Amino acid sequence: MQTKSLSVLGAFGVMATSAALAAPLEYTHDGTVFEGYVAMPEGPARGTVLIIHDWDGVNDHEIARARAMAEAGYVGIALDLFGRDAVLEGFEDYRRETGALYADRAEFRARMQAGIEAAAALQDVPGEMVLTGYCFGGAAALEGARAGMDLAGFVSFHGGLGTPEGQDYSATAAPVLVLHGSADPVSGMADLAALMDELQEAGVPHTARIFGGARHSFTVEGSNDWDPQANAGAEAALLEFLDQTF
Repeated sequence: MQTKSLSVLGAFGVMATSAALAAPLEYTHDGTVFEGYVAMPEGPARGTVLIIHDWDGVNDHEIARARAMAEAGYVGIALDLFGRDAVLEGFEDYRRETGALYADRAEFRARMQAGIEAAAALQDVPGEMVLTGYCFGGAAALEGARAGMDLAGFVSFHGGLGTPEGQDYSATAAPVLVLHGSADPVSGMADLAALMDELQEAGVPHTARIFGGARHSFTVEGSNDWDPQANAGAEAALLEFLDQTF
């Protein structure tokens, strides 16, 4: 893996919110340019929260989550796993990009690691990091846990919960938090129970919060699955996890 030096456009001066300085984060991996987003808190950061996007790439949802983390006192960094020039115009594009990474787990992990290294190279970014993700990103967070990435924790929001053949959680050294809707048609409650059994057997500290009646993309405002009550509960659970971790 070759990860080139990154560029934070405008040196955090491009865009300001009431609580943070924020800007796109550009870095390269294996000749491909990736563009994430970083939001810095006003004062010293309590820790770093990495955010992996849903299957439609880095967009307003991930940017809003990064800013929310900054407002809560953390560095919020949305990572890009598809590349800046990826065409993301509809379901077929989303399936192509996610399918390619599900089919090549080594590349999946390498892209996550490239983003983590780019984040770690930023000035004033704490090295203690928690990896979070939504839907596809939730599955990615669990992939990072199984890879034994040297992070402080892993949080999956309505992610795919299945463990690929040949993988396990024996290398996972940090706590895992799973936030899931009981009515999720993609990964059902049996999948959640199986994951909890795997984590227990591997000796991995783990917690699950189940939101009754919530469907798959319950955190995505504007989607058919949007559930503001479940979303608020999941955000509160994340903040509790971060408070316990950092």
